[in-house]
Amino acid sequence: MSVLRSRPVLRWLVPATAAVAVIGGGAAIGTFAAEAEPSLPPRTAAQLLVDLQTSRLEGLSGTVVQRADLGLPPLVGLIPGNELTTLLTGTHTLRVWYSGPDQQRVALMDTLGEQDIIRNGRDLWTWQSRSNTATHRTLGGDAGAWKPAPEPAASLPATPQQAADLALDAIDPSTEVSVGRSATVAGRDAYELVLQPRDQDSLVHQLRIAIDAKQHVPLRFEVLAKGSDRPAFEVAFTQVDYRRPDADQFRFNPPPGVTVDEEKAERPTGKPTGEPGHVEPAGDRQVRAVGDGWTTVLVGRLDGADVAGKPAPKPAAPPAGAGSDLDMSKLLGGLPAVSGDWGSGRLFSSKLFSVLLTDDGRVLAGAVTPERLYQAARG
Repeated sequence: MSVLRSRPVLRWLVPATAAVAVIGGGAAIGTFAAEAEPSLPPRTAAQLLVDLQTSRLEGLSGTVVQRADLGLPPLVGLIPGNELTTLLTGTHTLRVWYSGPDQQRVALMDTLGEQDIIRNGRDLWTWQSRSNTATHRTLGGDAGAWKPAPEPAASLPATPQQAADLALDAIDPSTEVSVGRSATVAGRDAYELVLQPRDQDSLVHQLRIAIDAKQHVPLRFEVLAKGSDRPAFEVAFTQVDYRRPDADQFRFNPPPGVTVDEEKAERPTGKPTGEPGHVEPAGDRQVRAVGDGWTTVLVGRLDGADVAGKPAPKPAAPPAGAGSDLDMSKLLGGLPAVSGDWGSGRLFSSKLFSVLLTDDGRVLAGAVTPERLYQAARG
């Protein structure tokens, strides 16, 4: 499992509300219990980064809990269904198995069922217990070079490893890196690597990565917003086993009555668009990035017009694919009105990100203060 990848952390911190692919309701098991701080030999931040880059993992299985408390305003209740609200404010439980790049499985558990994603060589299966439906893809001969991400978890990292992969790419001159307190996670002693933005306009206070002291694997990942000592987002192992899982864990046995859809796998030209929090500000002409690092602002249009073109009219209808029960007038009307020399619009804000919807059809989003959005809107 490689650690360093070219996927900026803002790609999943920023667009989590606007382009979320939900995984259903979560099991309400509460927050992670604190354990006594173990005594470990001192290690520097540089040594911990080397540990992450050089770790080699042959096998792993365990239980992962993901919790989000982003401090969203009450308007999320205007969105039909409870999946979005649950994902952004609730708790989710996953079971994971790993036996090399060609054998992986994630089972997302909720109160009403289970969703599985199984990679076994060239076979990729997804299954939903609620509908008892499955999808099967046969990957190409060079499938090992890319890894389709679990569709149900397309917006937020499913494991501490995925979260750490995303966060470590943020290490540049805009990031302060240090060593935090040691911890015990899932019964394992762990060091803590702390990443902190230097730019005061970032709403992120710290990212904390707990790293297994012996296996050098991320065991817990936390995001803290400014002004809060409680994580706004965290994903952590509650139980972990480093033995290679049995091969049977990666064989999909269709349950009775299942409906199977055979799909043809296509080799993507770039990174799979199904990866967590995938956004293409550089390649998508309808989305551009203003700034860089922790205070990147993504700018697009609600109606699909080119951002670089002339202002588009205010959208009069819900976007394609929105449910008929989604009342956009109530949704937007519940947001505070804002205006300035950049124009006027509505502001959506939470602990970790802000979204500005302008009256001329633009949408600006970032893990930044509203003032940084207004600054980008003037451009």
